[in-house]
Amino acid sequence: MSSSSEFDDIIDKDVYKYYADGEWKVSASGKFVPIINPSTRQLQYKVQACTQEEVNKALESAKAAQKLWAKVPLWKRAEALHKAAALLKQYKDPIAQCLVKEVAKPAKDAVTEVVRSGDLISYCAEEGVRILSEGKFLVSDSFPGNERNKLCLASKIPLGVVLAIPPFNYPVNLAVSKIAPALIAGNSVVLKPPTQGAVSGLHMVHCFHLAGFPKGLISCITGKGSEIGDFLTMHPGVNCISFTGGDTGIAISKKAGMVPLQMELGGKDACIVLEDADLELVAANIIKGGFSYSGQRCTAIKVVLVMESVADALVEKVVAKVNKLKVGAPEDDCDITAVVSESSAKFIEGLVMDAKEKGATFCQEYKREGNLIWPLLLDHVRPDMRIAWEEPFGPVLPVIRINSVEEGIHHCNASNFALQGCVFTKDINKAMMISDAMETGTVQINSAPARGPDHFPFQGLRDSGIGSQGITNSINMMTKVKTTVINLPSPSYTMG
Repeated sequence: MSSSSEFDDIIDKDVYKYYADGEWKVSASGKFVPIINPSTRQLQYKVQACTQEEVNKALESAKAAQKLWAKVPLWKRAEALHKAAALLKQYKDPIAQCLVKEVAKPAKDAVTEVVRSGDLISYCAEEGVRILSEGKFLVSDSFPGNERNKLCLASKIPLGVVLAIPPFNYPVNLAVSKIAPALIAGNSVVLKPPTQGAVSGLHMVHCFHLAGFPKGLISCITGKGSEIGDFLTMHPGVNCISFTGGDTGIAISKKAGMVPLQMELGGKDACIVLEDADLELVAANIIKGGFSYSGQRCTAIKVVLVMESVADALVEKVVAKVNKLKVGAPEDDCDITAVVSESSAKFIEGLVMDAKEKGATFCQEYKREGNLIWPLLLDHVRPDMRIAWEEPFGPVLPVIRINSVEEGIHHCNASNFALQGCVFTKDINKAMMISDAMETGTVQINSAPARGPDHFPFQGLRDSGIGSQGITNSINMMTKVKTTVINLPSPSYTMG
């Protein structure tokens, strides 16, 4: 149960309602989807298992509401978003408590996620006013063969209904990073939250409800992916899909047809360490980048490529820091908490056992209790080990020793994933040349990969995604250009 009376109307007995047409509703299916607490492995919450018919109704409402919303003055749309941002911050504690229970996010990180989400909404409102208030004016005589008799006015208009699908690891922040740009641009939104993270998502949507957004403009549809997943992503009423997650995104992109896509999928973010790097700085960033939220981040450092001459010294520093990480319950603000599910824990264990069989050096003893996996650094990892290429999404980090910078760049570029990478060196020229050679969406110099600040462009190449995110890019992506051409009488002039 939620700890705030403000949220009483979003739950029916012990099952959370879904949100459509401005109301909290119980699904006609009579079924629910269970949400298991990753730490206790017990049933924590229940959410509605919506039907395809309920999806249809939500999309109908979204289409009608969008037509009216697009006519609302831009400053009023911004005002409504600021109100939602304030409410999200006001109710940060009950929402954070849900994050702790359904995705095992450490308590302090959970509060940070909600506050950051409020800030993102506010920034988005301001940035949207700036971007969308500007049009473009062209005259025809700049192109050969034309006279100055046509004036072209270009402006940005909304796409229509945006389907937003965030992942479990940031179910509030990565939802609002889709919802806020969509709304400021004049679109409506149908949110399909992840199962683990659905209750946090429903609480967040309730803040938009309390802010007084028009009925039907925002929906939150919960349910089984097998029942409504493809039905949603292939629905003719959807005009744009913004998805963050794993392999599912590739399947969606194949089925989506002529719909604009914004996708951020997996990452195998490489950390290249040169001989002249500040090893204390590198070690601190490997801990922050590789192990925060138990490594369950697309932008986590997932492979360390270190020059052989400094590898021993670096591994020693990292091991000392790993051994100080606090392992346990998210309520106790531990550094390492349970991974999201048993299937995730088993997958991680499979990668670890493969590395063990093939001779990797274990810098700590491998330890797992249920979904809780103790942090583990694997040294002397070779390219024939699965963990060299696959994304564990857990607190397990491989170290590959390299003999040249080229070897490190080659490993980075040979990956299916290309979200982010980082390079540590005191030589800015080398850093820039390596960054140029790394085929990845973002390269961080002397810092671990990160998505934020949230207005920075954020994108991946290859299997890591389509399109670019970040507030400005998302607003632009969720609009299309509309032009009006004014035809004037041909000028009669003589050159003389």
